[in-house]
Amino acid sequence: MTSRRDFSLTMVAGAATSLVSTRGMAVASPPVKARNVVLVHGLFADGSSWTEVIARVQRAGLTVTSVQNPLTTLPEAVAAAERVLSRQDGPTVLAGHSFSGMIVTQAGVHPNVSALVYVAARAPDADEDYSALAKKFPAPPASAGVVFDGDEGRLSEEAFLRDFAGDVPEAKARVLYAVQEPFQRALLTGNATHAAWRTKPSFYAISTEDRTINPDLQRFMAKRMGATTVEVKASHVSLISQPDVIAKLILEAAGQRP
Repeated sequence: MTSRRDFSLTMVAGAATSLVSTRGMAVASPPVKARNVVLVHGLFADGSSWTEVIARVQRAGLTVTSVQNPLTTLPEAVAAAERVLSRQDGPTVLAGHSFSGMIVTQAGVHPNVSALVYVAARAPDADEDYSALAKKFPAPPASAGVVFDGDEGRLSEEAFLRDFAGDVPEAKARVLYAVQEPFQRALLTGNATHAAWRTKPSFYAISTEDRTINPDLQRFMAKRMGATTVEVKASHVSLISQPDVIAKLILEAAGQRP
């Protein structure tokens, strides 16, 4: 079992164009073969956002669990993921979309985690202020669509359809909007105290048409972690609009080759 994060990078087949980058001394070694996959959703969604990816990964014979992120505080969200990780039997790929990259970065140090997958996700360093990092890049359009009722935040319908799920058929996007899970303002104040990507093999799917997290910010984070990286012509929700590509990346992280 290897503990080295840098290894030779491979091209992901399908509708994606992959970019590769390494950090430090690259060592050729395949990912650890994983039996399980744990998925974590981000803001403006719930665990069902992974449905299309789940079906594809299950068909490959892996056990999959989608965490219902409480969206309350970062410590509580991390604890929810850690409870699921502790129930896994053997090596496990931990994948997160959007905000849940914060959770992957923190909870990914769990001993059951063999690899990390970030899908258009935040990927902070330990103790890094993600908001300050994001401000170094132009603000994405969706930022203006976040509305609060007291301490409870959500994305407006217009912003959800246009800036969050812009490449999803409108009827389906409206269904996704209807099940949007509000988040607590306190969730946005936490920082990860560990950066699992510094010690675990990492994979990143960049959404090139993203209007929720700036694609150039995604490229910066993926390059910084030396991740196996794929660029997907998709909105922020590539896990919904391009599930084949995302499932392939997760299976690669699990040590399975096409």
